[in-house]
Amino acid sequence: MPDDSQESRENQDLISGGHLVAKALKAEGVEVIYTLCGGHIIDIYDGCVDEGIDVVDVRHEQVAAHAADGYARLTGKPGCAVVTAGPGTTDAVTGVANAFRAESPMLLIGGQGAHTQHKMGSLQDLPHVDMMTPITKFAATVPDTARAADMVSMAFRECYHGAPGPSFLEIPRDVLDAKVPADKARVPKTGNYRASTRQAGDPDDVQKLADLLVQAERPAILLGSQTWTCRATEAAKELVRTLNVPAYMNGAGRGTLPPGDPYHFQLSRRYAFSNADLIVIVGTPFDFRMGYGKRLSPDATVVQIDLDYRTVGKNRDIDLGIVGSADLVLSAVTQAASGRLNGGGDKRKAWLEELRTAEQTALDKRLPQLRSDASPIHPYRLVSEINDFLTEDSLYIGDGGDIVTFSGQVVQPKAPGNWMDPGPLGTLGVGVPFVLAAKQARPDKEVVALFGDGAFSLTGWDFETLVRYDLPFVGIVGNNSSMNQIRYGQKAKYGEERERVGNTLGDVPYDEFARMLGGHGEAVREPSEIRPALERARASGKPSLVNVWIDPDAYAPGTMNQTMYK
Repeated sequence: MPDDSQESRENQDLISGGHLVAKALKAEGVEVIYTLCGGHIIDIYDGCVDEGIDVVDVRHEQVAAHAADGYARLTGKPGCAVVTAGPGTTDAVTGVANAFRAESPMLLIGGQGAHTQHKMGSLQDLPHVDMMTPITKFAATVPDTARAADMVSMAFRECYHGAPGPSFLEIPRDVLDAKVPADKARVPKTGNYRASTRQAGDPDDVQKLADLLVQAERPAILLGSQTWTCRATEAAKELVRTLNVPAYMNGAGRGTLPPGDPYHFQLSRRYAFSNADLIVIVGTPFDFRMGYGKRLSPDATVVQIDLDYRTVGKNRDIDLGIVGSADLVLSAVTQAASGRLNGGGDKRKAWLEELRTAEQTALDKRLPQLRSDASPIHPYRLVSEINDFLTEDSLYIGDGGDIVTFSGQVVQPKAPGNWMDPGPLGTLGVGVPFVLAAKQARPDKEVVALFGDGAFSLTGWDFETLVRYDLPFVGIVGNNSSMNQIRYGQKAKYGEERERVGNTLGDVPYDEFARMLGGHGEAVREPSEIRPALERARASGKPSLVNVWIDPDAYAPGTMNQTMYK
């Protein structure tokens, strides 16, 4: 008969797949996993509890994936979502796809039926890896329990190769639950198994760009999302201020320069890109947001800096391409060009003044709508009030179509890392999960989120999760009872008699919804009521929704200019 103490020692030397996964996540610096429970994955929960990793349960797997994406964007650390097999994994596909287009480093772990039941029709069995391969940088099955931690580290390495992105691992139930001798399983040590992914760019090309910046009379730079991904804020500031270069920002690059900075421009971008003699594009592809590169003057010298060589020169010819991390490249360019402007300073000053005049002209044209007292409320008045409401510590999240297009022209975050939007996939429903991630990743930040009523309805039930975890934020619903971005296109293409087909929503009182779930809620119908309602939401200390009834017949210029509607 075996000795009890001997059996206990033998059990202590064994470790399960779920605990190996948790150890690997801990080594990566993962502090929280977002999940919706399922029988295939619960051993990971057990391991996370032992490793001190928070397990945050949500009401839909799409929310879990979006939250992991948001956490990665905000912290620079990898995000992680854990979902069960079958519908659990397919529900998370949208969040993974959004992270893929937004270049966000997250890992989705999905369950799978046991190896012993392969091709037998086990519960929730689907070919997850086949489905995930096109929308991830790495997708694989963990074949053996002893490989669990090693495969997690392999997936994270792929997340950070070149431009960041998501990875996917499925773990069969018997692999996850089985135990193996601890000394037979490789568990990577923290920070000791991944090479640096930061590239400084070709030194010769860096010198060429420095020469171009010294010689240009009318330069402009666009600081895209990789400016924030690479934490290149200080490098970007130094370049534009040292070399007198007007800067435009998009995506997560917004906030690199604060509002009021002499080199911060927003409304004159089209004018600048039509008249500049040198345009530097940092961390932004020539996709639909850039008119596939056609919005840049054909006479300008165009330089593109990106983490991914496949992005450089895609859709539009360029004069110089540099593959590298924005922080290192921009710093090197500044150093190579510093002190060499000579007599070019006066020309730069005149160019900056010309752009400032164009900026003011655009603002003056819009000012009546920004200050409109009309009822229903004009969306420009709403986003103007929100912009004035933001503080240095306010992190702004936009989730919607037309209403977020309005806000993109008006809302100016006051610090780097204080802007979040879906990214180029244009996914609706990111707002609540981004709020969840933001309040956990940056509890010191005030979070202000603007939702379209259609966007909020996709993932809004996880407002309850925010209440349950006591995560206060100021939420605003721009409510026009419509999917207005699509409605405009239908009206333009098919006429007024068919503009309401398939895009009309009910008049939902989201303020009552918030109160029902234990949050703070108010309804606003007059412009003068907006700011007081926002202040009360801030003071409530609760998750909040200010339901603002806006003009359903007002459309953002960006919506009206979309080529798909012409």
